[in-house]
Amino acid sequence: MSSNKRRVINKFGIISSSYYEKLFKCNSQNLNKSRSGKPTPSFSVTREYILRFNHTQNLREKEQLKERITKNILRCKRRLGLKTLGSGKHVNIPDGWIEATYLAQCKGDVQEEALNMLYDSLDHASFDYYQLPALFFVAESVLYRLCCDAFQKAYLYSVEMKLAKIGYLVFLRLFVFFLHGHLGDFKEHLLRLRQYLNVLYLSEDTYYKYPNIFSNVAFILKTSEIMYERVLLSESTFSPSGNTEGYENVYSGMEGGYEVNHLLWHCVAAWSCIQNNSPKLNNVLEHLYFHKTQLQNKCWLDSALALLVLGEAAKLNMVCLKALMDLVRDFISSIMSPQNQEESYKVNDFSWAWNIVYIYITVLAEICLYAATSDLRKTVFIGFCGCKGSQENILLKDTKSEDEPILREASVLGLLKYFSSKISENCNQVIWTGYYGLVYNLVRMSWELRGDEEQDGLRNIIWQTLQKTKHSEKDERIHTAVKIAQAELNNPTDPFTSYGTKVPPNVGDETFSKYIGWRIANTLSKLFFPSIDARALPLKKPSIKQVQMKYPKKKEAPMKKRVLRFTVREHPSKSELSMFPYPDLFTRADEQLARVVDHHWQEELKIREKEDAICEAEERKNKELKETNHFREIMKKREEKLHKQTKPYELPPRTEVISLENKIRPKEIEPHMPEVHCKKDTEIIPH
Repeated sequence: MSSNKRRVINKFGIISSSYYEKLFKCNSQNLNKSRSGKPTPSFSVTREYILRFNHTQNLREKEQLKERITKNILRCKRRLGLKTLGSGKHVNIPDGWIEATYLAQCKGDVQEEALNMLYDSLDHASFDYYQLPALFFVAESVLYRLCCDAFQKAYLYSVEMKLAKIGYLVFLRLFVFFLHGHLGDFKEHLLRLRQYLNVLYLSEDTYYKYPNIFSNVAFILKTSEIMYERVLLSESTFSPSGNTEGYENVYSGMEGGYEVNHLLWHCVAAWSCIQNNSPKLNNVLEHLYFHKTQLQNKCWLDSALALLVLGEAAKLNMVCLKALMDLVRDFISSIMSPQNQEESYKVNDFSWAWNIVYIYITVLAEICLYAATSDLRKTVFIGFCGCKGSQENILLKDTKSEDEPILREASVLGLLKYFSSKISENCNQVIWTGYYGLVYNLVRMSWELRGDEEQDGLRNIIWQTLQKTKHSEKDERIHTAVKIAQAELNNPTDPFTSYGTKVPPNVGDETFSKYIGWRIANTLSKLFFPSIDARALPLKKPSIKQVQMKYPKKKEAPMKKRVLRFTVREHPSKSELSMFPYPDLFTRADEQLARVVDHHWQEELKIREKEDAICEAEERKNKELKETNHFREIMKKREEKLHKQTKPYELPPRTEVISLENKIRPKEIEPHMPEVHCKKDTEIIPH
């Protein structure tokens, strides 16, 4: 495998020792242009510094460099805002991404920590137009590392898995910017990525045995293909396909370009209904199910985004979870039917279907871990059709005994039973990829739930299911999924038998995507359903000359400011997580009344505490006075009776003691020696 990789790299000739130096210089110029004259930030981590850190043999110098680079890591974490989800005055996300990319070139623990920081930030950072130059810089660096470093190794490494995950997040963000039409000014950046994407395309088969990485690589290639077609060959603009009544004014200024299908449109509408507590949710889901056949389109990127957005809605609502599971159940049943199987072998129509199945399984794992209620987490794992029956089937019954298995519902246990009954050496890629993804995510879920006492029941079911699968399954590909997941969690031992070891709270956090789904759903909802109080993304800042030519007097600026101030004051949590509706007048009045009652109750408690303290002091004083009087009476009676003024158990003066001893001295005791009686006639005869 390594020789094939080397041939691919030599064919394009992209290996260069001075690559990063040129890349840093080129992107620094782009950052200068994008910041409108602002100076480029100076980074203390340079190419010479990285080479010294990686190749030094002097222990003292290595310790000094390690101490310095530790400070750089702490500064980079603060700049990325990892503890505040990318918000705060001290946060500068583009500079943090670039510095983390520099640090990721160092060897050892520094590289691991830098990649983890970069992944976490890309996972939860908000979408802003000024991030694009840094985002292209990270994309180019990751692709270079995959094509030139990872491909030269004969075995799969954990760094390679993390680079693939980072690349997935980067291109996912680039595609969202593409939908907003913001990539028109970055054609040069896309052209620089082409050579690396060609190498990645030719080396795609090397990841065939690892669907967790293969899915990320396929997403990167599919996203870049669409962006090249729309940005370099035509204008990258967004236009919804189909009926757009009520939105003519919104998209009147956009030209025709990339068409979003109805499925993605309705999934975003469902998520918006949940966020706004709209009663039209059932109608939206009915229309969504009507367009379920669009999930079978060969352009599967919209379908992947649709599942991602609908999965975010399913974390909050049981009806959306039911719609999501029914949608994918019908999709899998349709593509696995005998008729479609014959057509796929002839025309290769569904060679992409495994991507949809794997992404759906990842979404199921996210819901199982991070859903709002325990009922949602339990339902997505066991299913709607009889919890006890489903659990017994997967844990006690041999899953391969059925001749013609039927997929009744697309829950975790339902899919596991269905795929395990159909897997073989020559089975369809959808079967073994789905089975691989389920086992892989079972390991992740069980590891993530460690130490959570509230989720002990769910974790026990996951652990029992995984043990049953490991003992009954003989396919080596499924056992590889367990090994890959354990290696990705940085623990070579079995995480399900080492109960005695303590696990740090941040172990494995970099392998879970917790925030990117909500960010994308929120951004797409503002793009598809814009309003006065919310903008999809910050618009590109025009130059000063253009502003003066178009708006010389700036008459509309005060009106816009007033509207924005009003909406922000009226809806303070509009741009953030809005899991609950805004309280009405009566609710706010009740809350205000409760605060007033609580205030008066606290004042009354303070008064009562003061009164109790005064009463306790008086009682203590009376008690001490009573004890003093009682002691005086005892001493008075003792003096009358014994004619003594000493206290009880108190010795008299020394003279009195001596006189008393003389008076009461006993008679002297004469020593007494016992008599010894010996027999007169007794003699000792020596022998």
